[in-house]
Amino acid sequence: MKSEIFHPELLTTIKSYSRKQLVQDVIAGIIVGIVALPLAIAFGIASGVTPEKGIITAIIAGFIVSFLGGSRVQIGGPTGAFIVIVAGVVSAYGLLGLMIATFLAGILLVIMGLLKLGDVIKFMPYPVIVGFTSGIALVIFSTQIKDFFGLTMSESPVEFHEKWVAYFRHFASLNPYATGIALFTVFVSFFWAKINKLIPGTLIAIVITTVVVAIFDLPVETIGSRFGDIEANVPAPAVPSIDFATFRKLLPVAFTIAMLGAIESLLSAMVADGAIGARHRSNTELIAQGVANIVTPLFGGIPATGAIARTMTNIKNGGRTPVAGIVHALVLLLILLIFARWAKLIPMSCLAGILVVVSYNMSEWRSFVGIFRNSRSEVAVLLTTFLLTVIFDLTIAIEVGLILALFLFVRRVSKTTGIQVIKEKIASGEGEQEILTEEALNIPKDVDVFEIDGPFFFGVANTFEEAQKQVVKPPRVRIIRMRKVPFMDSTGLRNLRSFYRKCSSEKIHILLSGVNPSVETSLKADGLYDIIGADNIFDHISKAMNRAEELVGGERIKN
Repeated sequence: MKSEIFHPELLTTIKSYSRKQLVQDVIAGIIVGIVALPLAIAFGIASGVTPEKGIITAIIAGFIVSFLGGSRVQIGGPTGAFIVIVAGVVSAYGLLGLMIATFLAGILLVIMGLLKLGDVIKFMPYPVIVGFTSGIALVIFSTQIKDFFGLTMSESPVEFHEKWVAYFRHFASLNPYATGIALFTVFVSFFWAKINKLIPGTLIAIVITTVVVAIFDLPVETIGSRFGDIEANVPAPAVPSIDFATFRKLLPVAFTIAMLGAIESLLSAMVADGAIGARHRSNTELIAQGVANIVTPLFGGIPATGAIARTMTNIKNGGRTPVAGIVHALVLLLILLIFARWAKLIPMSCLAGILVVVSYNMSEWRSFVGIFRNSRSEVAVLLTTFLLTVIFDLTIAIEVGLILALFLFVRRVSKTTGIQVIKEKIASGEGEQEILTEEALNIPKDVDVFEIDGPFFFGVANTFEEAQKQVVKPPRVRIIRMRKVPFMDSTGLRNLRSFYRKCSSEKIHILLSGVNPSVETSLKADGLYDIIGADNIFDHISKAMNRAEELVGGERIKN
């Protein structure tokens, strides 16, 4: 494996590692581990699996991402973005289906890294990201209403609108104790940082509410009453059996998990870069995320990616190397082995309060509202992705959002490319410096010039036909000026070939001018260079004009 594709940051930072940095990393790792605990439990339960599976994911994925990753400070683990996907997979395909989908997603992530797609994924359209992130936040919020208010419901519907209808029907069963615990959790989570920034408010809320519920025996549902005891160990790995039918069925889900994992992890790494003044290795990060998602489900874990909140907590507390992330994973392991038996006393309404705060933080409502000040096409992409995420699922939302964004982008770029028909005078400059002092050349009789301005690709395939409508009398020679064409794709080449044949059938001689090396290479690869002929292709308009003069029998224009 080439070093530029896979080179973990741990190998780089360890070369100049100091005792002072070790102390800072250990402190940061301990704090991040404590912060990650309630989130891991909450994400596990909200995803439809047992709480210890969330902790196991944070331990294994967190260790692998830090050990192999391309970011110095990235903290990996379960995140709120995956809740909607994981819950849907568990509901439709069971735990085995989730295990296989996560495993396949890991393989896809590794392939993305090996193909050097890290930089490409960073260019995911912003309205698509905000659309599905805000949609996920709303869905997470809606899934927590039952536990937040302690509603007595036999089963919560899957569909978004049906879920809310059921909530209103059962709202009379509201449990005031559960509601009070949830509101207290939200309050502490938001405002505890003003008192102490070292210990997370979520942990304080969990400790206080758990103690109060245990002492006063409050009638609220706890982790233990719903799930039983939490297993204080890491299970032995088990490799899933995958047949072709299962592979085909779960591949779209795996693709969604991989894309979301790639986007989340690279966005987190980019935010971290800005905070510490470093630059992550995107392809290495993708490979590390892939390995984490291959290994974690073997131990019963759920999908994992880079967690922005935990990564920023790591940075704020002095973490500057992957050692902090490794320490965070070891801290979680110790907590699982030693303190897991008491986690069953945590009230479910407290975890619901934590997830309500998580959904608010990831809603990006300011960015959502801000996009409405942009073009209508971006607003359309935003709302489409958002609504599809909420009403249908994230897989459809990402696919449709990307396709819609692509079409709108092509439409916008195609408007920047045009063909101008020139019949009298034409500027002589070809290079950027020459344009400032260029002189006009007279175009001879029976000669016209089609000047292409912009990339010649599939989005502007009908431009020649539109330009021809502007021509009343066909010329004897037509110069296609390409000084402003940076590249041509296969559709553009095919269109140019068809245009050449049509002109030839009408006895119109075709000349090309201002052909840059990139376009010339494309013409040669397509065979069109030989068809048109090297003596009819020029790098400067004056040379093409001299050739046109020869063909129509007029006086030559001097260079």
